Amino acid sequence: MQSKNQRFGQNNNVAKERAYVFALNIIKFIESTPENTTTQIINKQLLRSATSISANIVEAQASSSRNDFKNFLSHALKSANETKFWLCLLRDSKKSEIYKTNKLLDETNQLSNILGKSILTLKNK
Repeated sequence: MQSKNQRFGQNNNVAKERAYVFALNIIKFIESTPENTTTQIINKQLLRSATSISANIVEAQASSSRNDFKNFLSHALKSANETKFWLCLLRDSKKSEIYKTNKLLDETNQLSNILGKSILTLKNK
């Protein structure tokens, strides 16, 4: 019997590691934003969505079926899209440093691409 890594590919280990490091970077980023009512509210949403990416990838790898695996990856992708929204909102409202925010947006886009490709691969099998 094949292991999950053989069935679903090594990209998921890469995605898991990158998403975890991304979550850590989001925590550091949030701690660097100015403390006011607006940023507190947005940062709570950002923290939830950004950490959900990694959590859903971990859940996917522990799933009991291909369908569950695909569903958890889909949730991770949705969380990545939500994370993009909150980062753009902070950037465009000038509540965060543009360089730091764009760097996180770039990583979010890359994670989204990895997740999207994995989901497409699963759908085609």
